[in-house]
Amino acid sequence: MENNVNDNGGFLWGLLGCCIPIVGLILFLVWKDQKPNTSKAAGIGALVGVISVVVLYVIFFVIIGVGALALGA
Repeated sequence: MENNVNDNGGFLWGLLGCCIPIVGLILFLVWKDQKPNTSKAAGIGALVGVISVVVLYVIFFVIIGVGALALGA
């Protein structure tokens, strides 16, 4: 039986994974064998989403820390 699956990688799956990383991770795990290109796009999107949130938190806390030091707290 031939399996015709559309597996073009899809930018929108990567964008979905970036906006909602847990969905990107789940899609990556579910599709890793059936749709490897789309799975990779969703997984990379999830990684980008998580890394960007971590970087933003670090920047936020550095700014808060510098502000607290400037006020002499």
